[in-house]
Amino acid sequence: MSIIEVKNLQKNFGKFEALKNVTFNVEPGEVTGFIGPNGAGKSTTIRILLGIIKSSGGTVKIFGKDAWKDRQEIHTRTSYVPGDIALWNNLTGGEIIDVFMKMHGRDDKGKRDYLIDRFELDPNKKAKNYSKGNRQKVGLISALAVDSDLYLFDEPTSGLDPLMETIFQEEVKQIKEAGKAVLLSSHILSEVERLADSIAIIRQGEIVESGSLE
Repeated sequence: MSIIEVKNLQKNFGKFEALKNVTFNVEPGEVTGFIGPNGAGKSTTIRILLGIIKSSGGTVKIFGKDAWKDRQEIHTRTSYVPGDIALWNNLTGGEIIDVFMKMHGRDDKGKRDYLIDRFELDPNKKAKNYSKGNRQKVGLISALAVDSDLYLFDEPTSGLDPLMETIFQEEVKQIKEAGKAVLLSSHILSEVERLADSIAIIRQGEIVESGSLE
């Protein structure tokens, strides 16, 4: 069974058609690259997958469940990293990671410590003193340190240096090998080429191409 099934998804904001009949699947043990220019509809699609906004038409199922009605249940098995992470400024990075992990409920403190070391994050600094790249690391560590069945990454390496991008890619490969599903939204084509088994290309709210990377 597909982990994500999106069929004829539509989203209107007033008279503006943000998404027009978007259809694609994400399979277990695969990385699906979701690519397209800024404003194409990538983040709108992901917000619908997360149950943050409601679709105007079509069906969106995750783990066979309705992405809007069953969103709380879906969230217990899902990790998400946006491209621009908002953090609590007066908490330290380590405290924020612990809050996110506790909210998810399937935390692994050993994995957390391993990832903090791997991403070279100082967990004792307050979030207001972090650079853009370090804020991104907090989100990535929080998402990767919990045991999820689906990982949604929306421009996840935004602000990271090339070495940290490589570490992220290595972690994604391990997720895939463990049979988990990954939707990677990015406009960095080299990142998608390294990681994706299949791709869906979106332009002006429509899927214009999908299939294997070849």
